[in-house]
Amino acid sequence: MTEKKVYLDHNATTPLHPEVIKVMTESMNVFGNPSSMHAFGREARHLIEQAREMIATFIGAETDEIFFMGSGSEANNTVLSILPCEHKPCNYPERDKTELITTKIEHPCILETSKCISKRGKRVHYIDVDKYGKINLDQLKSSLTEKTAIVSVMMANNEIGTLQDIRTIAALVHENRSLFHTDAVQAVGKIPINVKELNVDFLTLSAHKIYGPKGVGALYVKKGSKFCPLILGGHQEKGRRAGTENTLGIIGFAKAIEMRTHEMQEEEQRLLK
Repeated sequence: MTEKKVYLDHNATTPLHPEVIKVMTESMNVFGNPSSMHAFGREARHLIEQAREMIATFIGAETDEIFFMGSGSEANNTVLSILPCEHKPCNYPERDKTELITTKIEHPCILETSKCISKRGKRVHYIDVDKYGKINLDQLKSSLTEKTAIVSVMMANNEIGTLQDIRTIAALVHENRSLFHTDAVQAVGKIPINVKELNVDFLTLSAHKIYGPKGVGALYVKKGSKFCPLILGGHQEKGRRAGTENTLGIIGFAKAIEMRTHEMQEEEQRLLK
């Protein structure tokens, strides 16, 4: 008798969607460097830009506001690196803004990066949450000062599923003339998201939480937002993330997003039941 395995850990990672497997298998021979000028490179570049448009449309962003990363963790680290950044490509001149605000229930990639930032001389404030996992808005208000550079609050918690009121939080942060980031890795593809309605400056996505491949994520960067690249080198992603793009992973990411447009609402109703 064959033992049947049941997988119940979709918050950690999801299996590949059959359509994602199909499109990635069909694209295995797209090996050109997307930065190359020849036909092989142009083919890869075309597919990447198609994927960028698909993902941007899904979250209500402009195409040139989406930047591909190696993971959600990398995207989160990239946003927070604005604080200690001192190298020339950084366009964040407000050196008097030296403080970060986040919550006590963020993903480890935010909490560990916050610890690192504090060791580099920047102050970090950690907001409490109630028994439902909702952040204390009064504590957030009192923590916001003229020195606050960035506030980072996760949209959907990866352990207990709590959804934060991102629109309200973003409004408070912007009243203080600070930047706002949300880690939406566990929310994108599960609930409707429009970055313009939420009015966030940065938003993090990851493919493998929505039946896409591992090793690829994306960062939404609102036009005009101060930004500092974490990985320096080539001109890829308009200089905001050096390193040859993961073409195959990005193709799979876009297909996973496409399937969410068809299946998200039906799945939501099934899970609610």
